[in-house]
Amino acid sequence: MIKVQNLTKDFGFNRGVFDISFEVKKGEVYGFLGPNGAGKTTTMRMLMGFSHPDSGETFIDGKNCWNEYSEILEDVGYLPGEIALPDGLNGSEFIEMMKNMKHADDERINYLLDMFELDPNQNTKRMSIGDKRKLAIVSAFMADSKILILDEPTSGLDPLMQSKFIELIKTEKKRGKTILLSTHIFQEVDASCDRLSIIKDGKIVTTIETKEFRNNENKVFQVELLHDEEFEKFLTSKLNIIYSNKKKKKIKIAINDKEINNLVRTVSKYKTKYFSESKYTLEDYFLSYYRVREDI
Repeated sequence: MIKVQNLTKDFGFNRGVFDISFEVKKGEVYGFLGPNGAGKTTTMRMLMGFSHPDSGETFIDGKNCWNEYSEILEDVGYLPGEIALPDGLNGSEFIEMMKNMKHADDERINYLLDMFELDPNQNTKRMSIGDKRKLAIVSAFMADSKILILDEPTSGLDPLMQSKFIELIKTEKKRGKTILLSTHIFQEVDASCDRLSIIKDGKIVTTIETKEFRNNENKVFQVELLHDEEFEKFLTSKLNIIYSNKKKKKIKIAINDKEINNLVRTVSKYKTKYFSESKYTLEDYFLSYYRVREDI
C-alpha cells in the first residue's frame, strides 16, 4: 500500500534522506523510528507529494506520490509533525472546513472529540500545543481513510492522551487500516507496530518485525563502576556499549547469550558497585544503533 523506493533528498551537510527503501503492507502498522533530524519528516513530506525527491520514487496504493498527489489525498489521512492552523477560525470552524473537504460524518467527528476530550469552541491561535495536536488528530482520522500517515502524532500530548492515541491505533488496525507511524517514542512502536525501521542520519540501518524483536536472544546488563578512571577504561572495551553516564559511572551493554561469559570476564577486572541484568527493550535495541553517552 505504501512504497518508498531508493529515495534520496539531499539538503547538504549530511541532512536529508539517502537511498532509503521500505514497503508497508495492507493492514499493517509500520513504525518509522528515529530521533529528530534523522529524516522521518522529509520522507513523510515526499510521500504526501509536498516535496520532490532528488532521486527515487514514492507510491501510495500504486499511485506515484508526486505525479498523482491530488488523487492520493482522497484516500489518505495525514497528521503532520508541525501543526499550522489558519488564523481567524475556532476549532469548530476548522473541523467544519475539513469535514467538507474530506466528506466526513458528524458521528465519526464526535467520537474522536469525545475520545480526546477536546472542546473545539476555542480560537485556534489561543489553543495549547496539546489541543492543537488533538485537533490535528481529529482532522487526520475524521474521514475514516484506509491509509494513515502520521508524523510524530503524540508530540505535545500528555501521557493519558498518548495512551488514548495508542488505543485508537489498535482499533484502526483491527479495522484493516494501513498505518505508517513516524515517532521517537518507543511506547508507541512497541504497543502497536507489526514492523519497524530505524533511520539514522538519513539512512535506514535496520528493519525488523516486532515479534522477532520480542523473541530475540539479546540481553542487557547494567554496570555501575566505583572509579572514574575505570569508567573511562571500560568504555574502550570491545563490548556493545549502548549507553553510558559519566557522572553516575553507569554503563549499559547489549549482548547475545553466547557472549555472556566474555562479559563476566571483562566486568570482573573492574571494581563495581553493582552488575545486573535488565529486560531487553525496544529502547535498548534502538540504542544499539545510537550509542548514547551522557557526560553530565
